[in-house]
Amino acid sequence: MKKVIHTSNAPAAIGPYSQAVEANGMLFISGQVPINPKTGKVVEGDITAQTEQVMKNIGAILKEAGYNFGDVIKSTCLLSDMANFAAMNEVYGKYYSENPPARAAFAVKELPLGVLIEIETIAAKS
Repeated sequence: MKKVIHTSNAPAAIGPYSQAVEANGMLFISGQVPINPKTGKVVEGDITAQTEQVMKNIGAILKEAGYNFGDVIKSTCLLSDMANFAAMNEVYGKYYSENPPARAAFAVKELPLGVLIEIETIAAKS
């Protein structure tokens, strides 16, 4: 059975999708962009600031669904420029210091709202 997850502590969906969906002990979090949920605006700053906001948004959704970063099994990172990979990786690594999830990282032509990063996440209960 599928359960839609929503929290006001992460940005509202900007299209016909849910922040996250839980099914059969797995949580699928839609791609998160660096929108501050309090202001509804993209955070100012470089890839470091934007990655930090994305990770905060993911954390808020994980918490709302009863998961944590230790439950994450797969991430997909979409970058507007691979030159930002090392700086993104530094911030991302703070959230997964032990037993990090599987991950893919891609450069894409452009991302919604002109952001520098988007990350989608899959978590599972152990």
